[in-house]
Amino acid sequence: MQLIARFAPLLGLIICLSCNSKTESSKTETATADTATPATTSAKKKVIVFFGNSLAAGYGLENTADAFPNRIGARIDSLGLPYRVVNAGLSGETTAGGRSRVGWILRQPADIFVLELGGNDGLRGIPLKSSRENLQAIIDTVRLKNPSAQIVIAGMQIPPNLGKAYTTEFRTIFRELAMKNKAVLIPFLLENVGGDPKLNQADGIHPNVEGHRIVAENVWKIIGPMVQN
Repeated sequence: MQLIARFAPLLGLIICLSCNSKTESSKTETATADTATPATTSAKKKVIVFFGNSLAAGYGLENTADAFPNRIGARIDSLGLPYRVVNAGLSGETTAGGRSRVGWILRQPADIFVLELGGNDGLRGIPLKSSRENLQAIIDTVRLKNPSAQIVIAGMQIPPNLGKAYTTEFRTIFRELAMKNKAVLIPFLLENVGGDPKLNQADGIHPNVEGHRIVAENVWKIIGPMVQN
């Protein structure tokens, strides 16, 4: 794929950035908490949890309100819909890390759970069997703690550096898990953004403000009908 090929030269830089500290995630979570509605109001709203890595956390943005989950939250507020967004993005997160912390995140109920993990696994060449098992374990935990929650899986792609077989199987994991678990699939989270230098930061990977706007539109195509029914 042309898009994946454009990613390839930046692989080393990606891996370095994916290991960044949790600072950006902390900012995102703080911003989310600061803008939360009063408890008496938010208690009446359903909850959408975005559980992901640096993409959800808004890595590199001056204002984490521009991160795509927070843009979704702002749109929901503007439409007066009975939902609130919890941005649980954590920079550098892998599926193993997500598996270990999902129980803590789900101390609060989740009506819609958006799973945006796996990209860092692929970039680091983690065995796909392990990534698949971790993602399934996260889904199982969501089902156990919130049986009625709707699960949305964000599909991801990686550069072909680790070979065609690995790259292809990685891409299919998300679709297969969505089918197996009757979850909703976002085919490719970075559609129309990945590989475009005008829509990414200097690292060539993390979306800039405009890139996050487009990613939010990709997500809204899936989330929108769910929250407006």
